Amino acid sequence: MADDRVTAGLDLVVLGGGGHAGLPLSLAFADAGLRVGIYDIHQPTLDAIAAGRMPFLEGGAEEMLARVLPTGRLELSAEPDMLGRADAVIVVIGTPVDEFLGPSTRVFERAVDQIAPHIRHGALVVLRSTVYPGTTAYVAQELERRGRRVDVAFCPERIAEGHALEELHTLPEVIGADAPGAGDRAEALFRHLASKTIRTSTKEAELAKLFTNTWRYMKFAIANQFFAIADQAGVDYTNVLRAVKEDYPRAADLPGPGFAAGPCLFKDTMQLAAFTSDHFPMGQAAMQINEGMPAYIVSALERRHGTLRGKTVGILGMAFKAESDDIRASLSFKLRKLLGWAGATVLATDPHVTDERLVPLDRVLAESDILVVGAPHRAYRSLDLAGREVVDIWNATGAGVRL
Repeated sequence: MADDRVTAGLDLVVLGGGGHAGLPLSLAFADAGLRVGIYDIHQPTLDAIAAGRMPFLEGGAEEMLARVLPTGRLELSAEPDMLGRADAVIVVIGTPVDEFLGPSTRVFERAVDQIAPHIRHGALVVLRSTVYPGTTAYVAQELERRGRRVDVAFCPERIAEGHALEELHTLPEVIGADAPGAGDRAEALFRHLASKTIRTSTKEAELAKLFTNTWRYMKFAIANQFFAIADQAGVDYTNVLRAVKEDYPRAADLPGPGFAAGPCLFKDTMQLAAFTSDHFPMGQAAMQINEGMPAYIVSALERRHGTLRGKTVGILGMAFKAESDDIRASLSFKLRKLLGWAGATVLATDPHVTDERLVPLDRVLAESDILVVGAPHRAYRSLDLAGREVVDIWNATGAGVRL
């Protein structure tokens, strides 16, 4: 007897539904009562989800997965024919940058090739991840050229990793559409999650997403630049930052220093630089500052010690941010490489990351001459590091910004 689930219709399919953006979105829609298909080509990820295990850390997701799996509203497949059973397809793949820091649009050429033979006529196609401006219009044009009569919209994900399930319900949803009907359908779909929507054209929504991430990246860059200026002046940046921000609302949004990394901020800033005729010099400068922080730390240690040869340096935290197991574009790995090139023996640890190259925290603490906080996990706040040489530009350990 055929499985009724593989022939029944679906409200939506999330292409790339097993990833950091796609899976929380899939769970949220299923929890809201929709029949959701997760289409992902990585079978181990699908197997983990089917077994009730989240393939990565995400606040509240494991509990939600346990809640929706028994309902039958969540279906998993590595086969593209699932796309043809849905009224809506949400594409959760973004535009990467290539080795020249330009947009690699080939990913969407392949996506159109993948979607077109399977998607049903009249379906709604929603692009979700960050794209190079004009990508939504390109996808609509190419699907039409292949004989697919569909509505296309761009509704960018805006969540912070780790807070997705909360923010999907609390943040306004941007609905980018060039045809009123496509916008109405996308708005109706996301009203299952968001209480407020904001209508724009597709290119306006694409730029809004890029501007948002680039603005965050630039704020982190100025924070890191201020830190470097204070460090070179020989003053305590903890006190400087307190003097700037304490009870002074106009400086409340100045972040502290730290590694500005992860899969989005750098990439999106470079896409904006590729899009503009002047190549966005402010964004380029932000990239140089943020990407240069690991080298700045290594140079400071070399100035202090003369050489790092014969030294053992321990890195506490290899994820790209606190309380995450995501190592994509993490600057801790760049730091590890630069320390090794400088002659140091490097030991790295992280309580959330599974990686055969990492070692237990106890060994790092026991064998390291110098400790560097790479990711400000809560687990490091309670460590007794008195008398140790610690580099903590995050102030993760609560002893002030230290280099």
